[in-house]
Amino acid sequence: MNNIKIEKTGSPAIIKFVFDKMLTEGSFEYNSIDDAKNSTLVQQLFHLPFVKKVFVTANFIALEKFDILEWSEVQDELKDILGAFVAQNDSIFIEENTSALVEVYAESTPNPNVQKFVTNQLLTNQHIELSSPEQAVAVPLAKELFEFPFVKEVFLSDNYVSIQKTGDLDWFEINTTLRDFLKEYLQSDRRVVAENYVPTSSSDGKRKTEYTPTNDDVSKQIIGVLEEYIKPAVAGDGGNIQFLSYAPDTKEVNVLLQGACNGCPSSTITLKNGIESTLKQLLPGKVEIVNAIN
Repeated sequence: MNNIKIEKTGSPAIIKFVFDKMLTEGSFEYNSIDDAKNSTLVQQLFHLPFVKKVFVTANFIALEKFDILEWSEVQDELKDILGAFVAQNDSIFIEENTSALVEVYAESTPNPNVQKFVTNQLLTNQHIELSSPEQAVAVPLAKELFEFPFVKEVFLSDNYVSIQKTGDLDWFEINTTLRDFLKEYLQSDRRVVAENYVPTSSSDGKRKTEYTPTNDDVSKQIIGVLEEYIKPAVAGDGGNIQFLSYAPDTKEVNVLLQGACNGCPSSTITLKNGIESTLKQLLPGKVEIVNAIN
């Protein structure tokens, strides 16, 4: 058992228990059991009716009591309790388990067949759209999602997963199942995306024709508008918009809609009244039409 010394202080209400080892490099003051979530020992101390405050720093624990007894009546028993706890535990503090902090919640999107599952963790820096298990070989999270028979497509971006379901089930029937799966998966620290994953053309939706993004000044301006004004709103609905090309002669812009935007009944309205009108307004005379190539 650790050698503990009992020391009086300048206040008769406060006593110190000095250990022969360092307890902490910081200082902690607890005024109630609600403050003591990081220490089981301190929680136990507050269960004693005479303990008013607990102070932990360096190599000692100081206790302040209510005026219902004298320290001489309980100090030896407290010394034994503190010594036994420290002898049996490596630390008086509770180690944080970051996996327990994972949160997942569902958000509806304008696409009735797509639900957005938002987490408090970064999942990927890429925009990854997958429509089959074969495309998900290097995306373990999506690969396991495709094992659910009602999962049709998966889109990963930033801190969320947009899932498109088949039409034979309602969301209220499968939401809890998907949310629990995602939370368990992230808590297990399994990899979301393979370290060297590179999206293939087949994983970028159902696009058949390849487009090489143009690099002229207008294209750069279009990309700037999409990044600043369009993408944040689209991401909020569980999707993404990707610039593909610009044709100066016809002033046509080709884009790829991903995630919840792909196949959404209102995507045509969004494309014309939102994306196209914004580009026309901010880049007058440079854009006439916007086409979604999917």
